[in-house]
Amino acid sequence: MIVQVCIGSSCHIKGSRQVIEKMKQAIEQYHLSDEVALAGSFCTGKCNRVGVTVTVDDQIITGVTPEGFDAFFREQILSKLGK
Repeated sequence: MIVQVCIGSSCHIKGSRQVIEKMKQAIEQYHLSDEVALAGSFCTGKCNRVGVTVTVDDQIITGVTPEGFDAFFREQILSKLGK
């Protein structure tokens, strides 16, 4: 699975750095380093008023916030990996 977190200026202001840190911690916590490749991406053109844009494989998810990260991770990462 490839997870790309937007690090463009808009997403940076909305917390992409915190989302990346939480993603790194979650990947480590769930021992997913062999299953999840984490990368940064520049603007995908899906800027949202709230939160960061994250692409999981080919699916673009908008509005990911540091506060909502846990739900995002459960729904978009763990569930798709069958965990």
